[in-house]
Amino acid sequence: MKPLLSVCIPAYNRAGLLTPLLDSILNQNYDDFDILISEDGSPERAAIAGVVHGFQSRYPGRIQYEENTDNLGYDGNIRRLVECAKGQYCVFMGNDDLMCVGALEAIAAAIQRQSDCGVVVRSYATFDVSPEQFNQVYRYFPDEHVLPAGAQAIFTAYRRSVVIPGMVINRDAALAVATDRFDGTLLYQLYLVGMILAKHSVIFVPQIIALRRDGTPPDFGNSATEQGKFVPHDQTPASSIHFMQGMLSIAKYVEEATQLNVFEAIRSDIGNYSYPILSIQSKRSLGVFIKYGIALAKLGLWRYPLFHLYFITLLLLGPDRSDSIIKMIKKRLGHTPRFGTASMGKP
Repeated sequence: MKPLLSVCIPAYNRAGLLTPLLDSILNQNYDDFDILISEDGSPERAAIAGVVHGFQSRYPGRIQYEENTDNLGYDGNIRRLVECAKGQYCVFMGNDDLMCVGALEAIAAAIQRQSDCGVVVRSYATFDVSPEQFNQVYRYFPDEHVLPAGAQAIFTAYRRSVVIPGMVINRDAALAVATDRFDGTLLYQLYLVGMILAKHSVIFVPQIIALRRDGTPPDFGNSATEQGKFVPHDQTPASSIHFMQGMLSIAKYVEEATQLNVFEAIRSDIGNYSYPILSIQSKRSLGVFIKYGIALAKLGLWRYPLFHLYFITLLLLGPDRSDSIIKMIKKRLGHTPRFGTASMGKP
């Protein structure tokens, strides 16, 4: 019998962080799940396999391990996980993240309350060293929030699905729209969310499902589909621009494929919440940062006043003081501030 949930982990290097991740999953107070790990041809393949085999001996039948013959890259490996998963829903976790206590039980309960669920958008938190000390909490609605299939579901969930830990998708729905068209964007999950929510509902859960580890150097840029677009262990201005171009091109494709008017709402939502997009390059030299901001503006973000506010704030206060202000606001509200129709969950 198929489990309800398959916890899917795209593995590339970071063998030393795999043990705490697997411990956090296997210590859940929920049993109707399995774990699938897809190793993508990294230099640490042997070390990863050693960790996995140790857990497989302790938890027989619980963990499935696959090794890709070729380096598929992030997007291809996400698609591979969906193909190989046995569960009705895929719960994605980054290979350096942690799953919170009670996470799988909360996800399963939400799914069982909504029979046509296509996507679950999780709340999550970030940390540096200690998972007990959160940097920021990302919670989009204070209570469980359901949106039926359609444009509103797509443009509300789209940007909030960029970060992979704890994201949940309906496996059959994802298989039905599988494509390699967007390999090399690092955003295959956004394509899946957009296409799936044209026909299925989305659930936003208020519980913190996953913890995302900050400060780990990215490993993107090794596969053939990513080379020339991303640089391993760095986030260059050029790679950030390519990332944003991918975000917008996928949104445009989803609009055309579903015949639902979502592109402008998605771009507006990105502009209203463009602070992280700007701040990621704000420690570069002044000239580089200004050039980067202009490049983002040319993608259409100039239309949104909050984009200019974030840019000026980062120029005047710098990223550290700006981050502190945003953290304070979010802590007082108890959730992410709401700007625009997407954040309100209203058409």
